[in-house]
Amino acid sequence: MNIGIKDVLFKIRWFFIPYLLVLCACFTIKFLYTRPEIYFWINGHYSAFGDFIMPYLTDLGNGWSTVLITLVILLFSYRKALLMGTTYALVSGIIVQAVKFIFDAPRPTLYFKDQLSRIHLVQGVEMLKLHSFPSGHTATAFASTVVITYWCKNKGWGVPLLIVAMLVAYSRMYMSEHFFEDVTGGSVIGVICTVLWIAWFDNLKFMQSPKWNRGLLKLTWGVKL
Repeated sequence: MNIGIKDVLFKIRWFFIPYLLVLCACFTIKFLYTRPEIYFWINGHYSAFGDFIMPYLTDLGNGWSTVLITLVILLFSYRKALLMGTTYALVSGIIVQAVKFIFDAPRPTLYFKDQLSRIHLVQGVEMLKLHSFPSGHTATAFASTVVITYWCKNKGWGVPLLIVAMLVAYSRMYMSEHFFEDVTGGSVIGVICTVLWIAWFDNLKFMQSPKWNRGLLKLTWGVKL
């Protein structure tokens, strides 16, 4: 069965349509407000709970989290584990890193180095200085949630998965690791590249082989995902 881009978008419609609305809102915000205005508004809205929870939320976009998810999926389906793993390698390992080095943009604490007294920093978080655009954590979060939505039988899961990805994006701004433009760009890269990758990679002949739908648990106990 051949899967085209339209088929992928239809399968993730409960993720993609709300995402387009959010993206339009992001472009509107960027049109109306400057980078400093957006940054300091977000940075000025902090709390003890936010300082506690944001490092955990941001870890959901960490590469190690994706690797762990891939290993768990491997127990149930080689095909799905390979799709998740290759998506992460392509989007975050190659494309995002290439764009980061092309733009070589400063991160907030370097960009606002003369205004550090105004900035709220989360204690214990290592502040990076360079390669701000785009946000790798955000790209990873959006790419992973697109893949998971694509698999889900209940496509309604696309909405809460989008919310999770957005929380990862917000955590990157809250902790002053990225700007609004960085997470917006990261989300676009994550979504577009993942849709294109699924439409091509999941059509490869070997991916359609029944043996690739098996997992490590199925070999032992007959469990499948």
